Amino acid sequence: MSGSGLRPGSRPVNAVKRVWQRRRRREPPALIRTPRPSLTYRLISYLLVFPVFRLLFRGRTAGNANVPLEGALVVVANHGSHLDPPLLGHALGRPVAFMAKAELFAVPLLGPIIRACGAYPVSRGASDREAIRTATDRLEEGWATGVFIDGTRQADGRVNNPQAGAALLAARAGVPLLPVAIINSHRALGPGGQGLRLVPVHIRIGTPVPPPASRRRPDLDRATAAVQEQINALLDQGLIQGRQLGPARRAGALPPSP
Repeated sequence: MSGSGLRPGSRPVNAVKRVWQRRRRREPPALIRTPRPSLTYRLISYLLVFPVFRLLFRGRTAGNANVPLEGALVVVANHGSHLDPPLLGHALGRPVAFMAKAELFAVPLLGPIIRACGAYPVSRGASDREAIRTATDRLEEGWATGVFIDGTRQADGRVNNPQAGAALLAARAGVPLLPVAIINSHRALGPGGQGLRLVPVHIRIGTPVPPPASRRRPDLDRATAAVQEQINALLDQGLIQGRQLGPARRAGALPPSP
């Protein structure tokens, strides 16, 4: 019977490996690989972002029960201020990975901090394809990956010219999109250059939108329109009145504080 077994490098073994690799690519990102908040993330969230959001900007959140705490997720938000990325990651109760200029990672102290918080570098002048590939890698690692749907800050803080990049990411990875409305950040520190204003900044979290059925443009546009409609509707509700926080989450998460 010697010689009848499967040897490493043999054709049958290689064929099995190819089938297994194709099967793994078709599977959604594994739940067990969802990154946990690092110590640096927790320190920054509680010692820096918490007092800025909760005290200076009288921050409040609503809809936290809509946030899946496990598995990959494309978090889609409006964009009115440079304050948005850290506030969004804190309010959702789980780390959110965002693209950041590669130059920032070379800055002493800042580089390790933003990397620990899930930011990933994108080279200046990088193509959209490269950025999409990098973000897809984060989703395959189980991250919640943040995308500002307009791409740039909007003076009125609304979703005005949505891009299909978030929907394409969701279609590639087979994960849902989570619409999030950041209310008033454009008034706190917007693109107009009027300086910092200590106005209330609130965050409303919508309901997940299923990933597009395919990567075809009509399917991407439908998902993008659904996200835009939901975010603008959440913005139209205005500031949060009364206690509207979601129910308490299980231990180990980073729930927003009341």
